[in-house]
Amino acid sequence: MMQELLQFDTELFLKIHRGLSNGFFDWLMPLLRNRFFWSPLYLFIVIFCIRQYKKTGLYIIGGILLTFALGDMISSRIIKPNVNRTRPCNEIRLADQIIHRVPCGSGKSFPSSHATNHFGIAVFLIGVFYRKWKPILPIGILWAASISFAQIYVGVHYPIDVFCGTLLGTSLGLLTAFIYHKIKPAQ
Repeated sequence: MMQELLQFDTELFLKIHRGLSNGFFDWLMPLLRNRFFWSPLYLFIVIFCIRQYKKTGLYIIGGILLTFALGDMISSRIIKPNVNRTRPCNEIRLADQIIHRVPCGSGKSFPSSHATNHFGIAVFLIGVFYRKWKPILPIGILWAASISFAQIYVGVHYPIDVFCGTLLGTSLGLLTAFIYHKIKPAQ
């Protein structure tokens, strides 16, 4: 059963990584997974929260940071070293099939920390702002999903890595949104 699942994961990875290959994605996907590309968005969120929500905005920023810290700690420092899954771009069996779009890195693959962190932050922000601004739901999910998909396309994660990172991040985002609503100052 596990061997069949891993085989399916590898086949799906190759269908995305090689089968969807095109010049536009080759340009876009490395950008989407680059933290510096998103820096203006992160800065906007910080400034918006502080200017619009004052003290409560600091709680929102704290919730984002807590979500990121938990996601990164759990995915990178607890799960990855214990699962010890090789990234597809470092997998010897796939060496002749990998298109090197970004540096591979030496880290482990499962789960995707990008998916964990971005889905965690997106779900946290959805939990905070959805009642006041409904478009945050599709925008947040699309943002996190595009970054997560890019991990597969550029060759640094398998689909199951991204799927499990999505589940972990979503769970953490729900948890930190719950905590935020319990401790935020009254407005």
